[in-house]
Amino acid sequence: MLERARLREPIAPFQGTDRGPPRGEIDGVSTTPGDEVDALGHAAAPRAGRKEWIGLGVIALPCLLYAMDLTVLYLAVPSLSRDLEPSGAQLLWITDIYGFLLAGFLIPMGTLGDRIGRRRLLLIGAGAFGLLSVVAAFSTSARMLIVARALLGIAGATLAPSTLSLIRNMFPHPRDRTFAIGVWIASFSAGGAIGPLIGGLLLEWFWWGSVFLIGVPVMVLLLVLGPSLLPEFRDPSAGRIDLLSAGLSLIAVLTAIYGLKRIAVDGVGWEALLWIIVGVAVGIVFLRRQLVSTDPLIDLRLFLRPAFSVSLATYTLGIFVAFGTSLFIAQYLQLVLGMSPFQAGLWTLPEGIGFIAGSMLTAPIVRRVRAPFVVASGLFLASIGFAVVALIDPHQGLAAIVSGSILFAVGLAAVFTLATDLVVGTAPPERAGSASALSETGAEFGGALGIAILGSVGTAVYRSLLVEDLPPGVPAKAVEAAQDTLGGALIVAARLPARIGDELVEAARVAFTSGTRLVAVIAAAISLGVAALVAFTLRRVAAEVASAQEERT
Repeated sequence: MLERARLREPIAPFQGTDRGPPRGEIDGVSTTPGDEVDALGHAAAPRAGRKEWIGLGVIALPCLLYAMDLTVLYLAVPSLSRDLEPSGAQLLWITDIYGFLLAGFLIPMGTLGDRIGRRRLLLIGAGAFGLLSVVAAFSTSARMLIVARALLGIAGATLAPSTLSLIRNMFPHPRDRTFAIGVWIASFSAGGAIGPLIGGLLLEWFWWGSVFLIGVPVMVLLLVLGPSLLPEFRDPSAGRIDLLSAGLSLIAVLTAIYGLKRIAVDGVGWEALLWIIVGVAVGIVFLRRQLVSTDPLIDLRLFLRPAFSVSLATYTLGIFVAFGTSLFIAQYLQLVLGMSPFQAGLWTLPEGIGFIAGSMLTAPIVRRVRAPFVVASGLFLASIGFAVVALIDPHQGLAAIVSGSILFAVGLAAVFTLATDLVVGTAPPERAGSASALSETGAEFGGALGIAILGSVGTAVYRSLLVEDLPPGVPAKAVEAAQDTLGGALIVAARLPARIGDELVEAARVAFTSGTRLVAVIAAAISLGVAALVAFTLRRVAAEVASAQEERT
């Protein structure tokens, strides 16, 4: 009952300036007229020094690798399939198990870092990641590779929340923290962009396991430099980890994301929906336990803060539209325009550069423009980019893809940077690990939802239009395979007589392009809607910051 009562207590920074701290003191920190305050009205902290900025470079290394490991394997699938001869189910687990377990362990690992120390957890995870990368590289069977990838996902779950929460402690000044988070976001974008290119180059000269060895020197460098450049921080008042809550969060996340992945692969079905329902039910039990626990895994009071809850929702929805659209863009470049995987990777580089540029430009822009306005403007720019992508056609859509992806990348980069900044900035320092884990879990759910929901919408359009435009003479079994995926249609067409095959290819590409257009239009509409939500909801936070600044002058 006591914990429930505390959850209903108002949060001081959002009570309004008339009930805020007295003039000349903010949360017990003395200030002088003209002192700078952050998004919560707190006195500005000291600026970061050289050691912190060098430490940020060290932090960026595992983030770069974290993103690379999500994408680099896809190019290696053909060669490892020849060597290890996995079944269809085993191949699916080889590609998916890393991200699957990574998502499930984010919340427990974030909370564990608050308790045992964020630097300690990061270094433990880095060492494990390096060793497991070697195991994965020299796997001799599909089962061995699946186990190695699963353990890599658990080790990888230590990286994002640990690095983000360390940034929260290393850069207490709001300007420094915003720029540092921009670098943090940019490192993920860089990893996602260069992963396929580096993987492609390695596979030109070496065996498939070489793509896993990229991470070994990076993790060795982190283990060497981390102890001297990264500070240690833990919650001194933290109690013992609630293992039951950790288990409930793990089951809830894993079952829900598994259901979403089944929808993405097989479409909406009762089995997939059952997994999602189980995940939601276990999630409700988990949340109820947090309300009564004396040492909860997640501090639910954070969600009473508009800056935290709205920023987390904005980040999740931004990932939703980005992943859902990128899924179709990658297929469009290869299966509609006929590019090789390496060529498609080259043409997605501008999108990665856009994310990096947008992340780095956000900090100087937000010094002159209020953060809610920058977030809303970024979402508006993203909506324009998605609208440009919707202009593609089955024959000449490269210009629209490249220009549109640059626009939505730059816009969403600002959104991701500032939303993440607000999420970790509103959390107390002792809960930064937990808040960081919530941010990354929201991103994982957003990506899974985007692929499942927008993927299902685009696939439904593809299938319905293909049925209408199928050329006569296509066998029934071939029709079923062609309706499954665009790749299946191209394989079927190659086995048919030339005229019928060409007509099937044209019909399939037109249908897929129409599905991609609709997905892009939906992404543009969602971006506009979230922009309006941000402008309406977070303006109160901006007004409070302005009032707090006026009080100090």
